[in-house]
Amino acid sequence: MTKTLAELRTQIDALDQSLLRMLNERAALAHEVGVIKHAEGSPVFRPEREAQVIQNLQKSNAGLLQPAGVAFIWREIMSACRALEAPQRVAYLGPHGTFSEEAALRFFGSSIAHLPCSNFDEVFHAASAGGAEFGVVPVENSTEGVVTRSLDLLLHSPLHIVGEISLMVRHHLLRSSPSADGVEVVLAHPQALAQCQQWLNTHLPQAERRAVSSNAEGARLAATNPAWAALASERAASEFGLHIAAQAVQDDAFNRTRFVVVCLPSVLPAPQASGKDCVSLVVSVPNRPGAVHDLLVPLKQHGVSMTRLESRPARSGQWEYFFYIDLQGHPSQPHVQAALHDLQSLCAFYRVLGTYPLSD
Repeated sequence: MTKTLAELRTQIDALDQSLLRMLNERAALAHEVGVIKHAEGSPVFRPEREAQVIQNLQKSNAGLLQPAGVAFIWREIMSACRALEAPQRVAYLGPHGTFSEEAALRFFGSSIAHLPCSNFDEVFHAASAGGAEFGVVPVENSTEGVVTRSLDLLLHSPLHIVGEISLMVRHHLLRSSPSADGVEVVLAHPQALAQCQQWLNTHLPQAERRAVSSNAEGARLAATNPAWAALASERAASEFGLHIAAQAVQDDAFNRTRFVVVCLPSVLPAPQASGKDCVSLVVSVPNRPGAVHDLLVPLKQHGVSMTRLESRPARSGQWEYFFYIDLQGHPSQPHVQAALHDLQSLCAFYRVLGTYPLSD
């Protein structure tokens, strides 16, 4: 017999009460774990453990929930349980409404203490000096490539990478009017302006393009002048009371940005293996023929996959470069450990930037 709407709602209400009761039971157990960790002096937040929990739930899920939905729900549950001890203080490029904030929430869940910063340098300073336990910064975009300032800061910072988030980035044209007519100035972070340049050339060729510290800052400014518009997220539109005058104006429909989570090793040591991990390092090699080729030999010999190779000038005046490399795997795995050992012997400079679980 088909159930009525009232009967279905009654069942849902009963299930909600059961879920709430079980979530409180889980929170109580998580609190006990937190007490033990505090006594041992071990960190409350273990990204590899949370990644394993989500991966296992996604594998065992046989219902209607999609894997992304399972990940989102349990990340929020774990975030709320962690906050019973103390919410993580997380620094990111502000103000509220940036993609960096969205990345922080995607990684940590909503139960965090927010620390919006005006630039990437402030994010690194906050996480280094104790103003925040963690920082979140973009390092790579699928359209425009690496975020050079973030790479430079990683090279010279005491922070290490403990996590990553890959975020689908959709830039909307935001303004106080629902129409794109009459826009005189478009404000956004330089990366966003570059990611939307074809659309701007076609639809707003006369508008001035003005670079600002973040897309959300552009949205804040656009709210002060009806002739101005911003390229920013739907979250920024809500934050600053703006209309979406044009949706998803980025030139690449699959535009993604990769963010990393950084902290001091004293806040969180390198995460243990989760089963899907990445090692990020920066190296330099002597300036001689074939030196870069030689870097690849240990990886091939030990069967380690390289997923990224980027170069940055060493600023020595000698045409020398640092190479940023991402490898699949974890240093606890013998073949990865052997490859790293052989690789280090070839380098004039060698530093592991972080070992961390891969994002969903």
